Amino acid sequence: MTTRLIGRWARLLPRCPQASAVAARLQVPVIQYPEPLWSQAWLRTSGRFLCHDRGLALEEDGSIPFKRTELEELVDQAKLAEDVLRLWEERGGSANQAARCLIRFSRLAAEKGAADKAELLQDHRLAELLETANSQVASVWNGNLVSLLRSLSSLGLPPNSVVLRSLQTEALWRLRRLTYRQLAFLVDWATILKAKGQDDEALTSAVLKQLELRWTELTDPRTVSTLMGRAPQLSPSLMDKLEDKALELAEHFSAEDIRRVALALASQGRRAVPLLRALSYHLHQKPSAELNPPLLLDIAYAFGKLNFHQTQVFQRIAAELLPNLSELNPIDVTRCAKSFAFLKWLHIPLFEGFVEHYVNNSQNYSTMQLCNLLMSLARLNFHPSKGEEFYRKVHSVLEGTLQGLEPFLKTDVIWSLCALLQVKPEYVAALSDPAFQAKLTAGSAVRTENYRLKLLHIAASAKLEPKGSLGTSAAPFTVHIPVPEAREKTPTPLQNGLNTALLSLAGGRTQALRTSVNTVYGWTIDGELVVDSENKPIDLENLTAPHLPGGGGANALPEGARRIAFVALEYPNFISRSKDLLGRFAMQKRHLQLAGFLVVEVPYFEWAELKSDWQKVAYLKDKIGKAVAEDMAK
Repeated sequence: MTTRLIGRWARLLPRCPQASAVAARLQVPVIQYPEPLWSQAWLRTSGRFLCHDRGLALEEDGSIPFKRTELEELVDQAKLAEDVLRLWEERGGSANQAARCLIRFSRLAAEKGAADKAELLQDHRLAELLETANSQVASVWNGNLVSLLRSLSSLGLPPNSVVLRSLQTEALWRLRRLTYRQLAFLVDWATILKAKGQDDEALTSAVLKQLELRWTELTDPRTVSTLMGRAPQLSPSLMDKLEDKALELAEHFSAEDIRRVALALASQGRRAVPLLRALSYHLHQKPSAELNPPLLLDIAYAFGKLNFHQTQVFQRIAAELLPNLSELNPIDVTRCAKSFAFLKWLHIPLFEGFVEHYVNNSQNYSTMQLCNLLMSLARLNFHPSKGEEFYRKVHSVLEGTLQGLEPFLKTDVIWSLCALLQVKPEYVAALSDPAFQAKLTAGSAVRTENYRLKLLHIAASAKLEPKGSLGTSAAPFTVHIPVPEAREKTPTPLQNGLNTALLSLAGGRTQALRTSVNTVYGWTIDGELVVDSENKPIDLENLTAPHLPGGGGANALPEGARRIAFVALEYPNFISRSKDLLGRFAMQKRHLQLAGFLVVEVPYFEWAELKSDWQKVAYLKDKIGKAVAEDMAK
């Protein structure tokens, strides 16, 4: 027993670096017993994992280098599909070589016309290729097997053909031996088939299960972005894991990978803020050569869909697009304008460029694209410097096409023109028909109320806006949509604080204060006071109020009295990174002023600095004094 142990130790010692000197002096004669297999396996490291195919293992190991055959080299050099068939007829080969020939053949056949492609599919040499691949499918390498599935599907083979069924069955049996990239390739192929109604549910389900079980093997950024691009096929749990992987590998993403991941998140409405921040940072670091206009437009669309704000990225997008505006088509322009409008982000030079693009290429814009551009400008309250020429072309198009628009779109466009001070009397008159207004009630109650308010805003523009060459001169119309049931709205902290401060300002007299006032113009006033000539609140219950549905009381305002409208301006009311109001709230301020109010704006960033109650009351008194002084100066 001792002799056998010493013999084993003597063989193992030279493999240990610390014992090399001892092993050199050890000269004990031992009997040479054969080394057991388990010790050899313990000392050797595995050359490949089970998920790797044979070709990949040989290529990575290096002990048996992969050599391309002469047939494969000639096939890869072929320029015509007929050349591939000729080479196979002359040389023949194994099933794996037949798969390579079929993959190359399908790529070349895709360049043919429909008639030539149909003729190639009837060639007997192609049938021989398919028969060889089908009869020896077990010998086809994993990578070729996966590629061959997609190639034959694109070639036009029916989904129930013997070859495709055989390949799908073989792929199903080999799933555990496929690499993660090959599994992702199968998902991509399955998605294309599903769009054609030819999906193999058994294979697709098995592939998705393998992807979820083996997600830790994922180390390739391109595979991550490709998989996330097929988000509708994936389960929510797998998408969560892919988001984690994407965040881990974000620094290795190319600009195209970033675009694909951003669009995948937008398509699913997954607002993964940490991942979006990482994508924004790495996109900002990319050189301009990688940031082509289509990619930038997709990024802007994805961020707009997810309502994700990143000023540096938006500025980079604008800087890259400005020199290339002439190369954009109308779809690109309106798409970008709409994305930035959703984000409430205004870049004046870029939007000036959009307006100029329309002026120079108006004949290429459809009516729908023009409507989207107008609604984007109105949302951001953007008035172009070349407005006269721009709106002249706009009206020349709308005069002939506005009547044919869908009712909801027609209302949106006219409301936008009101916000931009560019509405015409005939546009407003088109909305007065009760039958037309009845069409706006089709939909949810919230949507109906939204369009009822828009009609009230349009009617207010017709009644209040100054008359001019483009101003309105038509009689105000009546909104026939019934008033919905009152819904309880939870006031914001700013509105609560403002109401409390106004009540203190009115000396605790509720008869001198109105809050949450719904006006006939469609606007809601957060607080209303009537002050006398000394700026002190007076009772308003018995005073006339033409802005109220009932008209208020019977007494006229005293001499020197003024109506004060307090409007709480929250963060969403402003253009991003600006103190300028969005078009909706700018129109509200204008209408209330034209209706006889002195408008006191209470923005959130000023109110947040007031800590005590007396500071808030003093702030409101100061605001009232400034508003009255400005009115007297006029």
